[in-house]
This record gives sequence, C-alpha cells and structure tokens, in this order.
Amino acid sequence: MSFIPIFVLIALVTCCVAVFGNATLDGASQVSLLVASAVSVMIGELTKKLTWKDLEQEITNKVASCTPAIIILLLIGAISGTWMVSGIVPTMIYYGVQIIRPEVFLISSSVLCAMVSLLIGSSWTTVATIGVALMGIGKAHGFDDGWIAGSIITGAYFGDKLSPISDTTVLASSVSGTPLFTHIKYMMNTTVPAFIISLSIFFVAGLMVEVSHEGNALQFMEALNRSFVISPWLLVVPVVTGIMIARRWPSLVVLFLAVFIAAIVALLAQPALIRRIAVADGISIHDVLLPYKGIMQVCYGSTNIDTGAAEVNQLVATSGMAGMMPTIWLIICAQTFGGVFTATGQLRDVIGVILRFVRGTTSLVASTVGMSLFFNIAMADQYLAIMLSSSMFRDTYKEKGYESRLLSRSCEDGGTVTSVLVPWNTCGLTQSTVLGVSTLTYLPYCFFNILSPVVSILVAALGWKIYRKKK
Repeated sequence: MSFIPIFVLIALVTCCVAVFGNATLDGASQVSLLVASAVSVMIGELTKKLTWKDLEQEITNKVASCTPAIIILLLIGAISGTWMVSGIVPTMIYYGVQIIRPEVFLISSSVLCAMVSLLIGSSWTTVATIGVALMGIGKAHGFDDGWIAGSIITGAYFGDKLSPISDTTVLASSVSGTPLFTHIKYMMNTTVPAFIISLSIFFVAGLMVEVSHEGNALQFMEALNRSFVISPWLLVVPVVTGIMIARRWPSLVVLFLAVFIAAIVALLAQPALIRRIAVADGISIHDVLLPYKGIMQVCYGSTNIDTGAAEVNQLVATSGMAGMMPTIWLIICAQTFGGVFTATGQLRDVIGVILRFVRGTTSLVASTVGMSLFFNIAMADQYLAIMLSSSMFRDTYKEKGYESRLLSRSCEDGGTVTSVLVPWNTCGLTQSTVLGVSTLTYLPYCFFNILSPVVSILVAALGWKIYRKKK
C-alpha cells in the first residue's frame, strides 16, 4: 500500500505531460503532488496511528530545508536579467559565435562547462552563467534546443560530480565515511567512461546534425551589436565572479555580488536600454528615477528587448526573480509530498521491500543506484537522495565487507546526475527554467546523466575494482 502514492503521482504527472506538454510545470504538476500527498495521508491514517501535528512538522522541516535553494533560485533569476541586459551574456555570445565552429560546438560546450563546473564546483552556477551564453551560441548556429541543453548539462554535471568543492561530492563522501579524494578517485572509474562516450556522441552529432548556414550566425551578431554595447571589458564581471567562487566564498554572497556588480555595469554600459525598459509600461515618472525603475524591473520582472530578429528577441528576453516563482511553488509542493511520505512511514516500508532483493554485488549496487533515482523522483531533491540512500545501505555494505567508497560512488552515480532528469526535482526545475528548455525536451540528449547509472551497474557486474575490507 505504501507504493500507491508513488503510482498515483506517476500516473497524474504522465497525464499532465500528455495534456499540457511543456506547460506542465505551470501548475498541473504542483496539483499532482498535492493530490499524491493527500493519498499518502489517507493511507497513513488507515494503516498507522498518526497525529496531524506530526505531519505538519515533517512538512515544515522538509520545506525549511529548501530555504537556501529557494533564495539561490531567486538570485539566479536576478542574474539572468542583469547579466543579459548589462550586455555580459550578449558579449559572450557575440565572441563565442566567432570562435566556436558549428562542427565542434556540441563537444566544445560540454568540455567548457565541465571545466568551469570542475573549478567552481556548482552545476547550477555553471548553467546559469556560461550555459545561458552557450544556448545563444548554439541557437545562432542552428542547433535544436534539446541538443544544446543536453551538451551543457552533460558537462556541468560531470564537473560538479568530480569537483572537490562540490557540495554533492562532499556530502556523498562525508555521509558514507569515505575520505573526499578517495571518493573522487574511485568515481572516475565510472564517471570518465560515461563522459567519454557522451563526448563521442556529441562529436559525431556535431558532424552529422544539419545546422544553419553562416548567415544565421551573422544575423545574431548584427542583432546583438545593434541592441547592446558589446565590449570585451564586460567580461570582467564573469572573471570577478569566477575569482570569488575559486576563493570559496559562500554561494549566496557570490550570487548577490554578481547581481549587484552586473546591475552597476548595466547602468554604466547600457543606459539607453535601461531607460527604454523603464518606460515600456507607459507609466510616466521623473527622469531621475528612470534608471532606478529600469534596473529594479530587470532584477525582479520580465524584460522584452526588440533586436529586430525574432529568434534573438526570444533569446535575450528575461523573466527575473518572478520567472522563478513557478519553480519555487513546485519545490514547496514536492517537499510537502516528501514530508508526508516520510511521516506516514511509507518511505520506510518501500525501503524494506527493496532490501529483500539485495543478494550479490551487482544487485546491491543496482539497488543503491535505483533507490537514489527513486528518491530523486519521490523526494524531489538530490541532497535527500544521496543522504537517504547512503543511510539506507550503509549497514548492508558494512555487513557484506565492501569498502565505503563503493557506497559513496553508487549514491552519486544514481543521485547527483539523475536529479536533473526529473521534471519536478529541484535540479530539473532549475535547469529547465534557466535554459528555457523543458526537462523532457533535453532529457534524451543528457547522455552522461543517463549513462552514469548504467555504467555504475555494469562495472559492478564485471567486478572491476570492487574492493572488500581486509579482515
């Protein structure tokens, strides 16, 4: 009976996708999560003795745990607006179109995102900055949105997974009791092969996929040059942001300063554009207040800039903090479901069923990877997926004599990289919102994220470098 809420959720979301398509996350998925939560509560009331106060407390705890992520989402929304209107992203696109050739664009974007993510330890920040610019470059070359987003996410999550300053990497190693660099070195046995296969696919696809001619790229460059002040000096902002990240400043501080600096640059480099945005709604105010109004609207609201080219207009349009509200709404509903599913004991019941099928190395690793994916679906958060999977299987790995690094690697192979493939997961929601591409559109092209769990199970089945503790 504990599986019923999961089946209800999957059925409702499937129907929502069939009916609403890309608009599923605008509200239908949120309602589905609340309905599944109600089903979970009813089953819990029938099978266990529960108090409403306990349910409310668990929901409150789950939602509260996502508060930092919600604030980060709001700041990312502000970054998307300020970095675009200030001309930072248009400058990156302008020069990137000239440097990166269409034939090697897909593999280049994956490698570039992997390098950035490896250095800064954050897939979210990588996608929100360099990823947005690469989306523009890819569109200028005529690639489909799914291919572009897939290459960006592949690189971003490869670097995030192996970076010693990544929060998920540190979390997976710490909760399993594995030394950090031992964990990273052991992960390379599954992560590097999956990434090499993914890069090979992108390389072949770049040579075979039909893209637009040079004229489309020139049209993008002309439209950007006509609408923004393009200057290499604007690239100082991402460089400064990278330095702050490299010095391991707190994420909230870095993101806030990135917004603040970009807002100042926008006022200095794009004054005419800021004034046009301020008067776009037709409300007359004193000229002195126009820059203030314009920059505030860029941070929190939507901006539509007429560049003379429809595709470029769509690319440079931003939604600010307000554009992140559907994502935040969905996160709250997802955490509500996770809280109810935990408080009613149904999560524990599901875990007990899975453990019955664990026999040898392959089934143990497959169960760990599968449960990490399950938690990404049911709990909608990669941190919970890693922590719950590790705590669930820790004793089993210990009893069977396996070293803890096998557990930490399996949790990351199933938890970190698959989170972005779930439409209602915090990662899936964030990346689809930032890139402007629905999760189901880019999912088939996230080869690394799909292959990592498969390679992890395959390596376990082959018995390659599977170590047991010495007695």
